[in-house]
Amino acid sequence: MPRLDDKVTLVTGAASGIGLAIAQRFHDEGATVVLTDIADTAGAANAAALGERARYVHLDVREEDDWRSVFAMLKAEYDRLDVLVNNAGITGWPQTKGPHDPEHLDLDSWHQVHATNLDGVALGCKYAIQMMKLHHTGSIINISSRAGLVGVPAAAAYASSKAAVRNHTKSVALYCAQQGYGIRCNSIHPGAILTPMWDFMLGPEETRAANIQALGSDVPIGRMGTPAEVAHAAVRTAHRRRIAGRHGGHASKKLPDPVESQLLR
Repeated sequence: MPRLDDKVTLVTGAASGIGLAIAQRFHDEGATVVLTDIADTAGAANAAALGERARYVHLDVREEDDWRSVFAMLKAEYDRLDVLVNNAGITGWPQTKGPHDPEHLDLDSWHQVHATNLDGVALGCKYAIQMMKLHHTGSIINISSRAGLVGVPAAAAYASSKAAVRNHTKSVALYCAQQGYGIRCNSIHPGAILTPMWDFMLGPEETRAANIQALGSDVPIGRMGTPAEVAHAAVRTAHRRRIAGRHGGHASKKLPDPVESQLLR
């Protein structure tokens, strides 16, 4: 039986990579999927390929007006949202001028990365809570990163933003529990996943395969992960009514802990 049958779901950053894989897997599991992105041509094509129970909507996660518009559509068309996946994110290369190391960081570049990776998540959580609480149920899944756990010397803004996503997930989960909303909020922390986000760092075609192999050799399973593997974790997280994971706070035992799924490394 499909695990997300009749669920209304929204995935940000669904034009490619992890977001697309999650949207596809959710659809396979019976969900209605709203794919969002700023890459409108690719996003619309992906929704069309999925067919029934899929649609594409433009959403720049940095813009609160875009979030308001998308949730107005959800209210009008479906009157609910069961699962939100805050996946949209950037590394900073090549989207900003950089540099991104702690000593020489460019402040405007730092702000741009956080605007997408952190502000976007905060806004998504804000509007999802407001809609989900009306039905006393819902699942918010924030895609963080291993980088948010260990740091990245040459990508300080990315690592910082993903660490903040991890912490904000805890705040949202605890807040919703205290309010009695019935909303779960969990974060997933992928390691090295082979997606278009890596293209800039993998270099030209003649060295790409060697670079992928070198990156994979540093992963315990001996290879880079796939978007489908992250999508599997997202389905499991969206489907289960209660998931408890590690928690670094000191909240009451009555409050559920947000899960932190670390994939591959």
